[in-house]
Amino acid sequence: MKVKNLIKILCIFVMLNPINITSKNNPPKNIKIDSGIKTPEINDFEEITIIKTKNKKEKNMKIEEYKIKQEIKPASLSGISDNQINDHWKLYEGYVKQVNSLNAELQKMAQDGKVNELIYSDRRRRYGFEYNGMILHEYYFGNLSAASQKLSDPDLIKAIEEAWGSFDKWKEDFIATGKTRSIGWAILYMDPQTKKLTNHFIAEHQDGIISGFKPILVMDVWEHAYMVDHSATDRAKYIDAFLQNVDWSTVEERFNK
Repeated sequence: MKVKNLIKILCIFVMLNPINITSKNNPPKNIKIDSGIKTPEINDFEEITIIKTKNKKEKNMKIEEYKIKQEIKPASLSGISDNQINDHWKLYEGYVKQVNSLNAELQKMAQDGKVNELIYSDRRRRYGFEYNGMILHEYYFGNLSAASQKLSDPDLIKAIEEAWGSFDKWKEDFIATGKTRSIGWAILYMDPQTKKLTNHFIAEHQDGIISGFKPILVMDVWEHAYMVDHSATDRAKYIDAFLQNVDWSTVEERFNK
């Protein structure tokens, strides 16, 4: 009697709580449970997949590398040997490498939420130094040529004469700027708003840069720019050689661009 009653109770339970039996090849799209909780539907899985895909893309973000501009490397210059250029060029390649390395490191630290750490601040500071070093070397090598052209653009000649009175006076001032007792750069800048020209000395790669001004002639006066050919005290001889190899057509193009 007790067994029969138990069977009846089980039958009633099954009738009130149907069990959905499915195979592995035909999984239920939506299983209803007494608690009111349902399994995710297909659209829910798609949304999760999209989120995971986005996160994966963020973690595997492609970082574009800066390329060495081989086409601007000068050769056969007058008074500046190929050995000097080759030695100097290696430093430029080093700046490109450092820029790419720091760019990747900074992006990785940002993705990992480490932007408030001291090492991030240090790398960000260093990034500007290396980046300026790379760009200034590209301006420098780019305005040197064995087939250098003389200054001929009337607008640039006029701008120089308005600022200094004559080309020779500008040259005298530029040489004096390059002889500044420090390591860095002598740069002929143009104010893009007024087209006015000024000479400036930039210490290292960043101190003294005029924000918004455009460099149209760049001369490296770090010792590494001339110590293969000259002694550390012969910067003046190097400056004379530099000016003999200035490609004024490039300077004119920068002025007019």
